Order: sequence, then structure tokens, then C-alpha cells
Amino acid sequence: MTDVTHLETTRRDYDSMAVRYAEFVQDPVNAEPFGRALIGVFADLVGSRGANGTAVDVGCGPGHRTDLLAHLGLSVHGIDLSPAMIELARRKHPDLSFDVGSILDLDFADCSVGGVLAHFSIIHTPPEHVPTALAECARVLAVGGYVLLGFQSGNDTLQNWEAFDHKVSPAYRWSIDALADLLRAQRLFEVARLRVQPGPNGRFPDGHLLVRKIDAAD
Repeated sequence: MTDVTHLETTRRDYDSMAVRYAEFVQDPVNAEPFGRALIGVFADLVGSRGANGTAVDVGCGPGHRTDLLAHLGLSVHGIDLSPAMIELARRKHPDLSFDVGSILDLDFADCSVGGVLAHFSIIHTPPEHVPTALAECARVLAVGGYVLLGFQSGNDTLQNWEAFDHKVSPAYRWSIDALADLLRAQRLFEVARLRVQPGPNGRFPDGHLLVRKIDAAD
């Protein structure tokens, strides 16, 4: 049986910070221009799948990115571990769909969505559970669909992963190469990657990986 103690820790920590977090991410000064641009590319690619232009925003928080994806034309569903976050998301965006859930056990049918956005949503997942999280993303994704991951990363000396003292809950930063290897094991193949150097108040580079699900026969 998988040890999911970390889920309770993350849920508790974000419940306690939900209101403050929602205020922070709604501040335009704290917008992430590179991450936002990649989300736009992701939405374009998923939307090009026509009837399969559906997406899941995993770790949606108060729903700001879910709302962005909806405005970019996707049929999107937000999930988050934190009931407090989901309550805020439903209150702020009553026209969208949100549920409490975990990236380790997504409540979606196999091959049922065209895209999975996990924007800084795996950082609180202990490294030994990350393959399970990525396998779940691959399971619910239709062949030809896309996953966009955002995460704290490092420079070229970071070979795999490293724990760091996140302001809210225990967290891990990843080598882009290491995550790309784990994604490839799930038939999720790299389309693009981006490393963004930290700004004046940042500590680590941001990493972004856009991957596409390839059929096993390809």
C-alpha cells in the first residue's frame, strides 16, 4: 500500500494558507510571464484536438489557472488536495468545475482528457511517489494529448532532485533531465522545455516541460 502521509501534510498546510495564497496569486505583480506563455501554447495544442479539447488542472489552488484555461477555450476541470482551496475556487469561479482530489489517484477514465496541467503541483510529492503521479497523468490522457509540468529546478549541477524549505509545505526541486526521463518511461515524450532563471526575489530557476503522449505502437 502506498504511504500517503505527505498528502495529509500538504492538505493541512494549504488549508491553513488558502486565503493568503489566493490573495498572492491574484496579484498581477506576481504573474509568471514565461509560465503563462507556455500555458497558452498548451491550451492551443490541446484545443486543436477538437472534441478532445478537455483538460485537467491538477493542483488548481483557488482556480486562477483553471479560469485562464477556460478563457483560452478549453473545457477544464480543476482538482486540488485542499478543501479550503476548492471552496475558494468554487466561490470565485462558480461557472467552472472543481473537486478535491489527488494527482496520485485521478478520478477520470483512461484516455479521457486531451491535456493535464500540473503547474508546480508535483513539488510536494516525495520523489518515490512522482512516478505514480506521472503514470496517473499518462493514464487519463488520450493518445496525442499533452501534459505541461511546472516545477522548481536548478542549474546544470542538479542531477536528480533536492529537497528544499518551501514556505508552505515540504517540497522538492527537480533536474529537468531527470523529470524528462521519468515522463518518457510513461510514453510521454518531450515537445519543449524551458528553464527560467530566478528574479531578484527568487531562489531557484523554474523548470517547465511540455510532453505529448505517444501510442505504444508508434
